[in-house]
Amino acid sequence: MNREEHKFGETVIRKLIILLLIPLLFVGCGSGIEKKREGPPRVVVTTGMLRDAVEHIGGDLLKVTALMGPGVDPHLYKASEGDVTLLDRADIIVYNGLHLEGKMGDILGKMARNKPVIAAGELLSEKRLTSPPEFKGQHDPHIWFDLDLWADMIEMLTGELARIDSVNAFTFVHNASIYVADIRKLHSEIIGQIGTIPEQRRVLITAHDAFGYFGRAYNIEVRGLQGISTVSEYGLLDVTQLVDYIVELGIKAVFVESSVPTKSIEAIQAGVRGQGKEVVIGGTLFSDAMGATESEEGTYLGMVRHNVRTIVEALK
Repeated sequence: MNREEHKFGETVIRKLIILLLIPLLFVGCGSGIEKKREGPPRVVVTTGMLRDAVEHIGGDLLKVTALMGPGVDPHLYKASEGDVTLLDRADIIVYNGLHLEGKMGDILGKMARNKPVIAAGELLSEKRLTSPPEFKGQHDPHIWFDLDLWADMIEMLTGELARIDSVNAFTFVHNASIYVADIRKLHSEIIGQIGTIPEQRRVLITAHDAFGYFGRAYNIEVRGLQGISTVSEYGLLDVTQLVDYIVELGIKAVFVESSVPTKSIEAIQAGVRGQGKEVVIGGTLFSDAMGATESEEGTYLGMVRHNVRTIVEALK
């Protein structure tokens, strides 16, 4: 870690320590989790992005399990009987919120009556969230694609975990400061990388509109065929309008997503070809789920690097 990153990490530590000091005066040295068994507290999270975050915060002090693996669409995900058992046995539950896990709302609400349940995305100020008109007044849940926003969420999530498990609070804060510094460093790098794409080519077209925060943070226009949630259906008019847009602007490439069937983007490609033009599939982006555990895309930072590299290479 260089001097600037170290200085930033110390600033984060000081800020979070101040937030933690007052509650710790009242809870003393005990943990907010009642110790009825041996081993670290069990934390069940919904998505891979949250797994990565909580593992970095907790290290060996938390046992983290994610319900959704590679290629899983959280918008459509339904909890299995095994998932309900995991949630029931968990000491802490962390989910994205903002209606990302729309079909799990009732289960998570019931679990919150008996244990700490944290909606990570809802820790952020609503002023920093977007509310696309087509999403019926709800906030866009894909907050992990603005790395600065995601880093802020991690700081607040760290505060929540530290209050719940106060014995390990300062370790959580230290771990988070290192992780957040890495995220903010990549955030700065992405700004420069997207800036290498000629402005007129800076258009990102994907299967569904998961990259709205990415577009806002890194100055790239974003269009998705299905809108914010894959629960919504797209029709012939949606395809036609997007095809006309691609042809009019002469867009070089469109992108498929690892958690969304490829047929929607293939329909766009066929429509463009029907107008006597060509648009290539520029690659696969990881949107609502990360890659395989042992791959580069199996980590949050690796997933983001893969996406940015794929976008830049296809659009330049």
